[in-house]
Amino acid sequence: MTEPRIERCLPDGFLADSLRADALAGLTASPKSLPPKWFYDERGSELFDKITLLDEYYPTRAERAILRDAAAEVAAATRARTLVELGSGSADKTRLLLDALRGAGTLSRYVPVDVSEAALITASRRVLDGYPGLAVHAVVSDFEEHLGLPDGGGPRLVAFLGGTIGNLLPVQRAAFLLSIRARLAEGDALLLGTDLVKDPAVLVAAYDDAAGVTAAFNKNILSVLNAELGADFDLDAFDHVALWDPAAEWIEMRLRSAYRQQVKLPGIGLTVTFGEGEEMRTEVSAKFRRERVQAELAAAGLAMRSWWTDEKARFGLSLSVPS
Repeated sequence: MTEPRIERCLPDGFLADSLRADALAGLTASPKSLPPKWFYDERGSELFDKITLLDEYYPTRAERAILRDAAAEVAAATRARTLVELGSGSADKTRLLLDALRGAGTLSRYVPVDVSEAALITASRRVLDGYPGLAVHAVVSDFEEHLGLPDGGGPRLVAFLGGTIGNLLPVQRAAFLLSIRARLAEGDALLLGTDLVKDPAVLVAAYDDAAGVTAAFNKNILSVLNAELGADFDLDAFDHVALWDPAAEWIEMRLRSAYRQQVKLPGIGLTVTFGEGEEMRTEVSAKFRRERVQAELAAAGLAMRSWWTDEKARFGLSLSVPS
């Protein structure tokens, strides 16, 4: 079997160093917080895959429906020879774009970009199996640092799907979009998935499902700290919290300490005290309106050319080009 080409843009020890730095900074801050990227060890990835199948979790289904309807239009508009997918994960929805670009007769290369080399190799092999003759150039990279986008093979379509951009705080989003714009050449395009503002009850249910899968996913960040930093978090001592912040227009996920407790993290030489009822933020998931997406893209030097939503206007997909 043909193997994908793997390019590693992260320095040795990057993930371990980043986890230690994020844990130290977040657990000594007031209020405490941890970045959501640390949900995703093997167990966390399995839990998120289960979340995407839940009745309450509409974003994956809504975005897939948009892609089914719009992929051919995207392919015709971009004539992309290279599809770059940021945060490719399992590359499930990617096939809709690959099929459309292949149908348009332009596709020659697929570039999945992810922080997990294991996930990249798995996804790349699946694509190679399904698309014989397609060049696959996988890139081990972090979105906010050491972002690698291979040159050449243009025009390129850079896809950032799943609403993942909503996990970045506004200043992080601005920096991310600027970094993407700086790497785009004339003729390249950005396909961006954004979850949309809607009934808060629908939003909260998507992050606090009846079966408790999202609660287990949220607590998995503590399991990661236990495994990687030798911490002694008791997962049963924390409760999952999901709430809508109408001013920021985002969902926050938090972990609430059930009682006053101390947690030791030998890997960073830290002992942390949680008060009874104290909450630690583990994720924000911003929800957007079309005007806000367009304005943030424009601020980064990107002009929105197309906008699609699903039939219930729950999710938005935009196609933008350098302005």
